[in-house]
Amino acid sequence: MFAQRVLSGMRPTGALHLGHYHGVLKNWARLQDEYPCFFFVADWHALTTHYDDVHIIGRNTHEMVIDWLAAGIDPAKSVLFVQSQVPQHAELHLLLSMMAPLSWLERVPTYKDQQEKLAEKDLTTYGFLGYPLLQAADILIYRAQHVPVGEDQVPHVEFTREVARRFNHLYGKEPGYEQKAQDAIKKLASKYARRYKELRDRYQEQGDPGALEAARALLAESSGLSREDRERLSGYLEGGGKVILAEPQALLTAASRMPGLDGQKMSKSYGNTIALREDAKSLEKKIRTMPTDPARVRRTDPGNPDKCPVWDLHQVYSSDATRAWVRQGCTSAGIGCIECKQPVIEAVLREQGPMLERAQQYIDKPSLVTDILEDGRQKAAAQAEETMRDVRDAMGLGRGG
Repeated sequence: MFAQRVLSGMRPTGALHLGHYHGVLKNWARLQDEYPCFFFVADWHALTTHYDDVHIIGRNTHEMVIDWLAAGIDPAKSVLFVQSQVPQHAELHLLLSMMAPLSWLERVPTYKDQQEKLAEKDLTTYGFLGYPLLQAADILIYRAQHVPVGEDQVPHVEFTREVARRFNHLYGKEPGYEQKAQDAIKKLASKYARRYKELRDRYQEQGDPGALEAARALLAESSGLSREDRERLSGYLEGGGKVILAEPQALLTAASRMPGLDGQKMSKSYGNTIALREDAKSLEKKIRTMPTDPARVRRTDPGNPDKCPVWDLHQVYSSDATRAWVRQGCTSAGIGCIECKQPVIEAVLREQGPMLERAQQYIDKPSLVTDILEDGRQKAAAQAEETMRDVRDAMGLGRGG
């Protein structure tokens, strides 16, 4: 019924590193060739944990968007924008807060987890408690069908689905809904109308999920329906009301454990990162000074690659032939640690070359980033306002009396 749209965002909390590239941005670049994509700077979300350090938000937004563009996110394919520049996000968040049970927010797994991890901060705030609902509003306002997440974020998508389901249940039953649905069926071609009724009966009587999917596909193919009739018939399938907010699906991304310079997961909190646009001399120095297998005290001591952080980088950047050369050379002391590190240095520099080249035009002319974000704001706001018109109308706020 709704476009197969992808929605994802990122907090502007600092310069991006290769962990962000391999864990998120490479996937975004792939998705933009498959779906209409909306990617946003989640600056309001940054305030939920950094409300006392706001100067970092504006400073980091510009640089982060350059990193996105450097990584291959294409503004001709994707809509890039800043969350706070589309105020409809806040409006939907407010309206959803009127009907979202408090207990739903308190049970979100990351709520207590983040409070424990960030114990030095006072996170007993309304904003922090409500951030999963703001996250739900971010997704629902674009009626996104797909949200790329890691396994740990799946509960947030399920929470969003529950919010959409509750909203549709409360506000989707417009006056005369049953008759309007029946009238909409008559607008289908006769064979489609007959098939729709059969699939609806099979789903409601037998709970057959295949019938539900087939009926949704049938509606998507029906060209003679208005958007409102399509929404009505989609809700009527399940015995509910008009579908106003779409339930998104988690688009599970493969876990990416980009190793840092010390062998732990690459993270700013560990101080073990390589920036996405790291200076070449700095990059070489960082990798050359990486710790290696402690057993290799001297050049002639054999080592064990499985105990060496550099080997973890070879898993990401090296071919099978190079890894075989490293393992044989390390275990026999045939190569030294500096020799082992050189292919990684060269591979990372090769990866970063196109990114640095793409970034340079935006560094030379910062107004290009401003223009991209303004264009994205306009496109995002148009879609957000379309959703909000339906939401306001469903909640009795659209007609002024």
